[in-house]
Amino acid sequence: MSYPITEGTIPFKGYHTWYRIVGEKEEPGKLPLLCLHGGPGATHDYLESLDAMVASGRRVIYYDQLGCGRSAIGESKPEMWTVALYVEEVDVVRRALGLERIHLLGQSWGGMLAMEYMFTQPQGVASLTIASSPASMIQWVEEANKLRQLLPPEVEATLQQHEQAGTTTSAEYAAAMQEFYDRHVCRVVPPPDYVQRSFAYLAENGEVYNTMNGPSEFHVVGTLKTWDVRHRLPEINAPTLVTSGKYDEATPVIAETVRQGIPGAQWVLFENSSHMSHVEEAERYMQVLGDFIRQHE
Repeated sequence: MSYPITEGTIPFKGYHTWYRIVGEKEEPGKLPLLCLHGGPGATHDYLESLDAMVASGRRVIYYDQLGCGRSAIGESKPEMWTVALYVEEVDVVRRALGLERIHLLGQSWGGMLAMEYMFTQPQGVASLTIASSPASMIQWVEEANKLRQLLPPEVEATLQQHEQAGTTTSAEYAAAMQEFYDRHVCRVVPPPDYVQRSFAYLAENGEVYNTMNGPSEFHVVGTLKTWDVRHRLPEINAPTLVTSGKYDEATPVIAETVRQGIPGAQWVLFENSSHMSHVEEAERYMQVLGDFIRQHE
């Protein structure tokens, strides 16, 4: 089903943040859903299965974070890409679009960003959904290393060889990395076109991702490598849903850490998913998400 779509840009830091609104307005008593994409440095495209939430009587709002996709700045400025910048951008988008009361969903890095945003005690967040996100990159890397040990030995050997040699841009490293991604990032192979668009963008435009994360999901050498907010999770004061997949690179250990840390949070594990439950089990995901946000309007 197709819904009305509005696109536009919002001035931010001398550049612009591009947004996409699906749906026209809320039904009485319903609130819009604002979605924060992952990466860091990806685009909103891979979240587009969440358009289906429009059927529950609300708009779904996405934006490409500054430096990403349609919000690219056209020059190299690695020093710009900080957590603080992206926290500020959430408020800028909300103000510009008049989003006084919202449901907030963050996936992967987007969930990390949502946690950081909630630490600022923003007004008007009726519910929070954290989809496949860690509260600690230290724990993330520990868990990724456990998953890597389950890869075929020759694949893991290739990964290690290139990481040690600093040749992570090689085609051989990319092929070995794909083996991990097919198991733990998206188990729908090939992924739907809207997911492929985000991957293709990241492959060609890696500055934000490489600056903050590193060359791959499990070789984290960027500015986020010591990021850890486990001790701050009790500060989050919105009703919270944690979602993750059984085969997720955000492993059940990671999801349980987030659930335990946020007062009253609930966690739903998707048995047939990895890192993109909203893609891999789209129908069930929309049902779980829809049920949760309806309880908090």
